[in-house]
Amino acid sequence: MGSSDSERARPRIGLTTYLEVARWGVWERPAALVPQVYLDAVVAAGGAPLLLPPIATDVSVLDVLDGLVVIGGADVDPGSYDAEPHPATRDTRPGRDRHELDLLHAAIGRDLPVLGVCRGAQVLNVALGGTLVQHLPDVTGHEEHRPQPGVFGASRVTTEPDSLAAQILGGETKVPCYHHQALDRIADALCITARAEDGTVEAVEMSGSGWVLGVQWHPEENPDDIRLFEAHVQAARAYADGNHQKRRTAT
Repeated sequence: MGSSDSERARPRIGLTTYLEVARWGVWERPAALVPQVYLDAVVAAGGAPLLLPPIATDVSVLDVLDGLVVIGGADVDPGSYDAEPHPATRDTRPGRDRHELDLLHAAIGRDLPVLGVCRGAQVLNVALGGTLVQHLPDVTGHEEHRPQPGVFGASRVTTEPDSLAAQILGGETKVPCYHHQALDRIADALCITARAEDGTVEAVEMSGSGWVLGVQWHPEENPDDIRLFEAHVQAARAYADGNHQKRRTAT
């Protein structure tokens, strides 16, 4: 028996997770976790969040999802794009890299709507053949994108006309950011659709069909502006409706 309309009311949004040592109650143990602000943003946008921890990766889980969010986190291992590590690149998570790269390849192959956040945008670029700037202050000469440990910076970004980013956010917006890496050579399948005032690439998206958008900032950190999550959930709803129509036609 198929799912009822009420069961499908909220598109199912998969979110990648950290795998880190965490503390709760009297315990301190390795745990799969996601900052709650991501979950709150997905729920506020109308989605139902499902967690995809970086262990025992099985891309078939995407068959039950309507959208994928690749969240922020540790530096991407430079080995994943054939580069030597910069002294500032440390504390990488190669296992998580492989997990997210596999999920992204499979999601794009399914035309699943994808939103990459900060590290997620970087992994998206690497997945499609791009590279990263390993330490952005070497390029910009400042630390404004990550002003202090645990303190978010603020960037003003300008979007490209007629892009998906512009349709969602307008021509310019101020965003919270926290990163010292950034996109360098952009994958052929992606196009730059937003930049910061210092020229840093702030958004990329796939040309052609599908809904694939990566942003270098942290939209989940501004609960008063969930437009990106709303647009992603709307795309996920359309994806789900399309799949339901295909099943009805097949039967």
